Amino acid sequence: MSRTLSALILGVALCAPAVVVRADDDHEHHEREKAKRYYDNDRRDYHEWNENENRAYRHWLEERHERQVREFNKLNREQQREYWRWRHEHPDMR
Repeated sequence: MSRTLSALILGVALCAPAVVVRADDDHEHHEREKAKRYYDNDRRDYHEWNENENRAYRHWLEERHERQVREFNKLNREQQREYWRWRHEHPDMR
């Protein structure tokens, strides 16, 4: 009985790291799926809104001396176009 129990505990201990790694991979995949994408009509390309894009957007707001931080999707169409133009001129903003 103790051999069976020992083998069972050893088996669980060996499999646990693989289960944890797989769960972490699933979480990262799910996070990527939730990322919002925006289409830039002028350049005809898509931009994924992630942490890097959020950082660049906040930098753009600071350059414009905006006092209030508004979500990108709350900007009017011309302001969004202005941001994408600026963004293409500053591709190194990471």
